[in-house]
Amino acid sequence: MPCFGATIDDLDTKTFRLGYLPMAFPEDVLLSDNRDVKIQLQSLGFYDVRFDCPTYAGILLFGKNVEHFLPGAYIQYVRFKGLGRAGEIMSEHKFSGNLYTMLYQLDTFVNTTITNRRPVPVSALREETVLDYPYWATRELLMNAVCHRDYESNGPVQFYQYDNRIEILNPGSLYGKARPENFPLVNDYRNGVVAEALKVMGFVNRFSRGVLRVEEELKENGNGEPEFTLDLGTAFLVIEKISRRAEEIEFKQTGGIEYVDNQQKNGEETLLGGINGGINGGIKFPTPLHKSVYDTLKLNPQIKVADLADNIGVSDRTITRIIADLKSLNLVGRRGGNKRGEWVIKR
Repeated sequence: MPCFGATIDDLDTKTFRLGYLPMAFPEDVLLSDNRDVKIQLQSLGFYDVRFDCPTYAGILLFGKNVEHFLPGAYIQYVRFKGLGRAGEIMSEHKFSGNLYTMLYQLDTFVNTTITNRRPVPVSALREETVLDYPYWATRELLMNAVCHRDYESNGPVQFYQYDNRIEILNPGSLYGKARPENFPLVNDYRNGVVAEALKVMGFVNRFSRGVLRVEEELKENGNGEPEFTLDLGTAFLVIEKISRRAEEIEFKQTGGIEYVDNQQKNGEETLLGGINGGINGGIKFPTPLHKSVYDTLKLNPQIKVADLADNIGVSDRTITRIIADLKSLNLVGRRGGNKRGEWVIKR
């Protein structure tokens, strides 16, 4: 669609010629192409010579001031403390500008910040690198949001991170042939020119298997399957849960030992196998850390998560996960609000 009111001066034609064209065409083809830059842009869907103005795709890819023409064309990243938007905002960043520049910045951010690579000891001589969120899968979900979103909306792509998950919400529901009953096996493109440009830059492949590969990679990393919400009408939501790989490694280090009150026994049950009566009616804990948290909550029902983390010497996020496990095992509950409430020991 032509972007009326924009001119060739609103595009970074230098980046288009020196950066994008060499990705799109072989060198020998470019050497013989002496056409005007407007014609070159039009050949790829970025300019409309009939009206002598860029297309909206051209503004998105190479615009000098994208939000002047498309106010919602940016990604809003927020890191919340806790499990919901009511939590303290720990950090935030606005990824804006044209896609040619912004997507490389986003790619680096996911790789260096969101994945959170860290070594976890497997034995006295070996460590294993653990990722909270796998790089490729997380990037693919974000690129899908950029590629498939509705740019007529003034709202941004929301990239929100909590202690236990990432949520990516983009304007625009499933498009064209893609329907809730056939997703993700059937794909379609709301923004065909943008999708082709992202393929040229190497951010998507357009083989209609990106989501399937995302599911595979998340399972392998211990994140579980992504959760897609397809019934929001005007938006598309995907939730990527944090990996539990570090906790699984920690449990394996105990040699499969179940901690039962102050006793131990060799067991074959897996992590979070549940309560099975224990020894002499005792409680089975998945790891020593679960027992430490349980004992502390029992002694101090009004302790806050941050104080509990400091006392035990782990992160708030780890404590939140442990408490979620204890709740799922029906060992602890919560009475009252987060500020003035207290922990309830159920067993």
